[in-house]
Amino acid sequence: RSASGADSRTAVSFLPPHQWRRRRRRARRAAEHARNGGEARWWWRRRGGRAGRCRSRAVRGGKARRGGGDSGHRVPPRPGRAWGGRSSLLVKSLVSSGSAPRCGGREAVVGHCGLEVGADRCSLCFPLQVFSFRLPMSCYDEDFFKEYFKMMANFLVLNVIICISLALWIVSITANTYYGTLQPISPWRWLFSVLVPVMIAVQGFKKKSLDHSGALGGLVVGFILTVANYSFFTSLLVFFVTSSKLTKWKKDIKKKIDSEYKEGGQRNWVQVFCNGGVPMELAVLYMIEKGPGEIPIDFSKQYTASWMCLSLLAALASSAGDTWASEIGSVMSKSEPRLITTWEKVPVGTNGAITLVGLLSSLFGGMAVGTAYFLTQLLFVTDLEVSAPQWPIVVFGAAAGLLGSIVDSYLGATMQYSGFDQNTGMVVNHETKDSKHISGKPILDNNTVNLFSSILIALVLPGVALCFWPRG
Repeated sequence: RSASGADSRTAVSFLPPHQWRRRRRRARRAAEHARNGGEARWWWRRRGGRAGRCRSRAVRGGKARRGGGDSGHRVPPRPGRAWGGRSSLLVKSLVSSGSAPRCGGREAVVGHCGLEVGADRCSLCFPLQVFSFRLPMSCYDEDFFKEYFKMMANFLVLNVIICISLALWIVSITANTYYGTLQPISPWRWLFSVLVPVMIAVQGFKKKSLDHSGALGGLVVGFILTVANYSFFTSLLVFFVTSSKLTKWKKDIKKKIDSEYKEGGQRNWVQVFCNGGVPMELAVLYMIEKGPGEIPIDFSKQYTASWMCLSLLAALASSAGDTWASEIGSVMSKSEPRLITTWEKVPVGTNGAITLVGLLSSLFGGMAVGTAYFLTQLLFVTDLEVSAPQWPIVVFGAAAGLLGSIVDSYLGATMQYSGFDQNTGMVVNHETKDSKHISGKPILDNNTVNLFSSILIALVLPGVALCFWPRG
């Protein structure tokens, strides 16, 4: 603590840049002298009524100056090097007793800063962390610098995102002025559409749910869906978050049954666009037809826009249902899976194999996406009172998830190779000399199967929903 009783770490946290540079310079000189040998002296000093400062002087031998005490840390001089002159170090952490405590009786070693430290961080090593960016940091933690740089990086990214959002808003205003058919987009929607997908993509990359290309692809898909309709965004968010969590769930078991299992999922751009490419294209068509914004699903008043909304929801719910079925059914089912085409029992992990647990999981996966869409409608749509009921969205999402899983299983059983590798004891998706054929032909891979099933469900289900959707 300082002479005024305040915590010195708080007292000097905010200083002008030139004072930080001066202190870092003195820290480097003092550390160099300490490495050459000598003894650190600490004492209180007042100057001009300002808060007390603590200085450390390295002298070779001699007595401690007035007002100070021996720090108890002696550093052996380097062989063949003599020390001359003195230096001082302004430190951030002041010692209230006037002298630094010893290392607590532990066996001391000489750290990179040149001072003796014990097994834990020494009281003389801690002050150096706030003054020098160039000193070796193995003797003290780097949390202060990491948090500071992280804060500044986030601040810089936020400013860039705001500038991009304003630029896009200006472009939309200009386009609306010269081409009146284009509806202008508010700056808040631009900001939300840029900021939130960036945050989600960064978090997905940090948690290994996405690789580099997958994060960039997810950023593009998320941006377009968010600009078009907030209900599209929440549906995509629920699909991505739940799928990422389920992929990491019981990963020890999945490693034993999946030959292509990756830690966290690590989806690349191909997987992102095979699952999100159809919704992205539908979102673009929706903006061309209706413009950005949320609308109630009502076939009697807005047939084309309502059809596109349900088609996009069906594509996302289908992908979510297939993911939930494969991630939950493979580890939770007590019975052996059966091939959907022949109904024969097959090993766990076979393409086209289904279980009762997997089918129920796909139903709930699609329902989760539909529920997210429905709740967003309640929050952002203003004319629900004069529109058709929106609750069928939840039922529609559940049906899309279940049917999407069934279609995906059928395509996987017929057009995707599955074989049992006798060496590894796992199901493989490509033919090898040690694999025994189970089902399917090597025509499509898993990503292509997901894409085709998503397209098929997105095209068929909106027409089916039109027959049963209640009128406003």
